[in-house]
Amino acid sequence: MQELASLRERVETWRGLERRARDQVELLELAAEEDDDSFADHAAEDLGALESELEKLEFELQLSGEYDHRDAILAIHAGAGGTESQDWAEMLLRMYLRWAEAHGYGTEILDTTEGEEAGIKSTTVEIRGPLAYGYLASERGVHRLVRLSPFDQAHARHTSFAKVEVMPEVASTSEIEISPDDIRVDVFRASGHGGQNVQKNSTAIRITHIPTGIVVTCQNERSQHRNRTSAMKVLESRLLEQELLAQEEERARLKGKHVDMGWGNQIRSYVLHPYKMVKDHRTDFETSNTTAVLDGDLDELMGAYLRAGMGEDA
Repeated sequence: MQELASLRERVETWRGLERRARDQVELLELAAEEDDDSFADHAAEDLGALESELEKLEFELQLSGEYDHRDAILAIHAGAGGTESQDWAEMLLRMYLRWAEAHGYGTEILDTTEGEEAGIKSTTVEIRGPLAYGYLASERGVHRLVRLSPFDQAHARHTSFAKVEVMPEVASTSEIEISPDDIRVDVFRASGHGGQNVQKNSTAIRITHIPTGIVVTCQNERSQHRNRTSAMKVLESRLLEQELLAQEEERARLKGKHVDMGWGNQIRSYVLHPYKMVKDHRTDFETSNTTAVLDGDLDELMGAYLRAGMGEDA
């Protein structure tokens, strides 16, 4: 039913666009008959809006992968470097939350491990909305920050790293089957900033998938049941993403292309000193408006990556 509703909405959008275009043609024909410039000016204005909307819809048609239309689970992990990298991980979290808000997407932080002094060690966020996974898949990889450190008394320049993972949300329980014998569930007390215990009851959940070694934790909810539900959702998405990555690596191998999402291969650099620049190393797209990017203005970066991917597929 969800898929049917989504398809119906897309069809209605295109039909609505067709009706509006037909109306503008009739308006222009009327303006020509009446020799009325006001009709023509109004039609030209509406045609410009239609053209902009059409470009957006045509671009979204490229997001036709099997999972592109789904909600996404996004995880951020601070790299080595202590407080510097943990602060950078929190900056990335803020960036993606701002991006989601600007696009009208719903967000829910499923799990966060706070840093010792500042920032976060890791976080997992659910992002809900049309094509959420299709857009966010472009963000998967290592992100590098270069800046003058606010945590260094000498204000020396530091380089920090954080890793972003993006997974499509599993649509049904039949899509990824997890045997109860394949998981180990541990219950523990949720902890707060700096690792201190903040709850007397053991509500936090840790699930280990024994065959793959994948470990998922969830402690943001006060209910053990809700934490377990969220943890299972993340585990299912991680297992699905593992399958997708294996397929991607196989396609890359057949094309003779090396794919490495490891720590030594950043996909994007954010330089705040000695100059300001955000550069995507996969597409060579760059912008000097670092403030806008860190405030969630990622559309141009995502668009450049998706267009480059379409060129490779072609």
